[in-house]
Amino acid sequence: MADLLELRSVSAAYGRIQAISGISLKVPEGAIIALLGANGAGKTTTLNTISRLVPVTSGSILFEGKPIERASSHAVVRAGISQVPEGREVFRDMSVAENLEMGAHGRNDRAGIRSDIERAFDYFPILKERIAQKAGTLSGGEQQMLVIARALMARPRVLLLDEPSLGLSPLLVEKIFSIIRRLNADGLSILLVEQNASVALGASSYAYILENGEVAVEGTSADLKQDDAVRRSYIG
Repeated sequence: MADLLELRSVSAAYGRIQAISGISLKVPEGAIIALLGANGAGKTTTLNTISRLVPVTSGSILFEGKPIERASSHAVVRAGISQVPEGREVFRDMSVAENLEMGAHGRNDRAGIRSDIERAFDYFPILKERIAQKAGTLSGGEQQMLVIARALMARPRVLLLDEPSLGLSPLLVEKIFSIIRRLNADGLSILLVEQNASVALGASSYAYILENGEVAVEGTSADLKQDDAVRRSYIG
């Protein structure tokens, strides 16, 4: 598979504070790639750097072989990369329908937007039942479904998913990951940050483990799941 997204020795900083250092990773077309590590290891910063929310201090970010490390965040979304942030950040006072329409901001193809909303409802039928409901009144699982559906409205080729299982029951985690696998089977490439290493390694084909803002370990998800050091540190 060709690499759709690639980071080459990427470093990024918040002002004078170095956040990630020399990170290299690849997201092949059609793959789910996991990004693991302890809190503060640099996982979310890596996603934010790809989305151009954090300045790159050195290295290159390539999407379809073209550098995007100096592009604006809007240009990155238009190119085909959407991020689902940690924390289920819905527009709480807007309806489900309005939240989905916000995901299509910048598009003017009304027929295409309507079609994509129906496609989102195909993945997340409960959202259709809640279409007029304010997003802030949805359950945690429903809000997680809504932020993923909203990101899909930009028609991404790569989805950056940050902690989709955070705060959800095991049953909801299983449901969310079933949808993630379906999205991937339908052709969406995914870079997944996930606190639940066992679930992440089960869903992905390859994984990178960050420590102190650097890639400490990488390998196939199957191999890492059997690695004793990885099991002790991240799976238990």
